[in-house]
Amino acid sequence: MKKKFLPIRSLLLVIMTAWVSSCNQKSQESDLPEAENTTEKAYSIWMADSEIVRNPEGWTIDFNKKPKWEYTHGLIMSAMQAVWKEKGEQRFYDYTKKFADFMVDSTGNILTYKKTDYNIDRVNGGKFLINLYEESGEKKYRLAIEELRDQMRNHPRNKEGGFWHKKVYPHQMWLDGIYMGSPFLAQYAATFDEPALFDDVANQIIVMDNYGYSEETGLFHHAWDESKEQKWADPETGLSTNYWGRSIGWFAMALVDVLDFLPNDHPKRNDVIAVTQKLAKGIQRYQTPEGVWYQVVDQGTREGNYLESSASGMFTYFLLKGAEKGYLDQDDLAAGKKAYEGMLAEFVREDADGGISLTNVCGVAGLGGNPYRDGSFEYYVGEEIRVNDPKGVGPFILASLEYEALSK
Repeated sequence: MKKKFLPIRSLLLVIMTAWVSSCNQKSQESDLPEAENTTEKAYSIWMADSEIVRNPEGWTIDFNKKPKWEYTHGLIMSAMQAVWKEKGEQRFYDYTKKFADFMVDSTGNILTYKKTDYNIDRVNGGKFLINLYEESGEKKYRLAIEELRDQMRNHPRNKEGGFWHKKVYPHQMWLDGIYMGSPFLAQYAATFDEPALFDDVANQIIVMDNYGYSEETGLFHHAWDESKEQKWADPETGLSTNYWGRSIGWFAMALVDVLDFLPNDHPKRNDVIAVTQKLAKGIQRYQTPEGVWYQVVDQGTREGNYLESSASGMFTYFLLKGAEKGYLDQDDLAAGKKAYEGMLAEFVREDADGGISLTNVCGVAGLGGNPYRDGSFEYYVGEEIRVNDPKGVGPFILASLEYEALSK
């Protein structure tokens, strides 16, 4: 009996195994498209990988035809390192190191960088170099970091101690410049033990708050000209007229990034947090039903204005990170969630190659210069609109990381 039973039992086992395998295969096949759905894919990794495919060499970021040390490269490299730290994917760190090794020689000289230009944009890349130095210990990174730090020792200032945006833009503080300089200096102070520098970092924010904030709108003006000589400047206040979304976004990101390093017992920390809180409430006045923001933030109904993705990404990152760190409240968190989900609906496009793209990014905007940029509404809405401009891609990656962390 035993010998006759074994083949039957074996046959049943084979049949059952085949049936289970078939069911599993069908389940996997039906789940695969769902697993690739935008609701489940890690957008931080997806966008970072897409950006590497678009710019395998790194220096081509920002549509560059030749290498240039720019703040946009610093932004993307910082975002890539953030993905590496959060997700543990080595390729994102390697991408930033490959770029740095192309741009920084063995003696710490940075390709195309000129310290005596005193352009605050140029020091933004110092943040990802600090991370590279801490991870690798390579001396050339420290030498390059010190060059950037040294620029800010002699960088021209206004009477309040605020850094000029550039030597060629005398007496002018821009919101953009707070992001370019203060987070780097705060990270430098914390990493290389220069505590006196924290006072300078906080003061940049306080000065901009004192001169650039509007109680009426809850927003910050793009720039302040201490001399009141620029055509874009109000002759009484020295302020530019309009509220450009990305400039406020730069400032917003600067606030939460500086607070990562500003000591808990620093006498100005609570002042910086207070600025963070009032800005969070200010931008929510203008958040659209779609969850995002307009290019000129407070004039959404005006003809020519449009929903803009870089400012929206910056505000999203600011709200989500600020809430996660405890600076902002649950209403701010809800606004950040709504903003992120709005970004996915309004601006994120899946491409034929399997990557994703970010649409509706203002290519560039500034004040003064040649040809002269007057800061008018018509100027801001008339600038080029791009797909996958790094000033939108970087903040989207950072915002994605914050949103993805909420599910943990």
